[in-house]
Amino acid sequence: MSTPEAKLDALGIVLPAPMKPVATYVPFVITGNLLYVSGQVSATAEGRILGRLGDDMELSAGQHAARICGINLIAQCKSAVGELSRIKRVVKLGGFVNAAPHFVDIPQVVNGCSDLMVEVFGEAGKHARSAVACPTLPLGVAVEVDGVFEIG
Repeated sequence: MSTPEAKLDALGIVLPAPMKPVATYVPFVITGNLLYVSGQVSATAEGRILGRLGDDMELSAGQHAARICGINLIAQCKSAVGELSRIKRVVKLGGFVNAAPHFVDIPQVVNGCSDLMVEVFGEAGKHARSAVACPTLPLGVAVEVDGVFEIG
């Protein structure tokens, strides 16, 4: 059986250093067997992925931005629990998309993150989810995703 780390390696994904909070909150909280990860934005070491879906950003670019959020979520998970095999289930993701009023493909954007969770965690990566549009997001990013994970 392949580990989540091995799956990341096979996908060519190197986890970045976990992002530091930009306000008064912590990056994650563990309570009982649940790990709550604060919203991770579409940002890499090279900078933030900015834009508004339906204005200056296409669906595929939004999906890429959501995938970056997923990579950042996984980086926070690894920071919180060490080995990613401790993640027993991706319980729920909450996706927020910076979108113009006429842009309605919000769920398809957040699939960029959801698909990554399944690629990395297999069946345990299938999760409940919210996907909502916002008129703006912190730091002007295109996408933000938070998550709840069951740990063992």
